[in-house]
Amino acid sequence: MEAFGQFIPLILIFAIMYFLLIRPQQKKVKDHQAMVAAVRRGDEVVTQGGLIGKVVKVKDNNELDVELAEGIKVRVVQSTLAQVVSKTEPVDSK
Repeated sequence: MEAFGQFIPLILIFAIMYFLLIRPQQKKVKDHQAMVAAVRRGDEVVTQGGLIGKVVKVKDNNELDVELAEGIKVRVVQSTLAQVVSKTEPVDSK
């Protein structure tokens, strides 16, 4: 019984680390994946490199065509998006 008592502080430290560090990081990753999956044409995005542009085309292999300025388009890996600045409204398919 005394050996188990010595492990209680270790178990408590692990539980605190889980709830303060690991769990919030997992939530952040999950939210980022959902944001990246929801990107569509017309959205204004910021890349992790700090480039701001408008999504022109969403490709199948996790790539985007982003227009930085008129006539200047770059290919960006979808997972490198830092945030979506403005969303476009979904198109009604009637």
